Amino acid sequence: MTALLFFYLAAVIVGASLLVVLLRNPIYSTISLLVMFAHVAGLYVLLNAEFIAAVQVVVYAGAILVLYLFVVMLLNVKREERFQRQVIPAVVVAVLLLSEVVLVLFGGRVGGGLAGGPGGGFTAERIQAEGSTAVIGQVLFSTYLYPFEIASLLLLVAMVGAIVLSKKV
Repeated sequence: MTALLFFYLAAVIVGASLLVVLLRNPIYSTISLLVMFAHVAGLYVLLNAEFIAAVQVVVYAGAILVLYLFVVMLLNVKREERFQRQVIPAVVVAVLLLSEVVLVLFGGRVGGGLAGGPGGGFTAERIQAEGSTAVIGQVLFSTYLYPFEIASLLLLVAMVGAIVLSKKV
């Protein structure tokens, strides 16, 4: 059952990712990105990483996607009918990415790639025994409180800077 669910999530992620790139309407492309983000969160749930799945939904599917949508709406992107000059760079990038996937899957690294490599020491039982959302929250707001606050201040400064730069004079 887990393998079937994984293949469903992976197929929808690949399909939605292709739609993000191939759709000409930027709004539809953003909606496809939302579907992709939601299914990536499903993969995290499948890996027993509920906290990361929640962060995926809140940060990416929530905040980042809304940012993309606002940028698309603010820029008022027009649909272009032809992309002749982008075909050759797109083919080059596609060949490079495909060659990287083949190298990773079929032994591009020492030890035989993903197909024959070790699975690692993290089993579902070990993840559930050692980590949970409560433990992550406790460590985040006790041990790593100052880095967390510094990151939030940096994000606030970046947001104010973006607003100031986008204001019309």
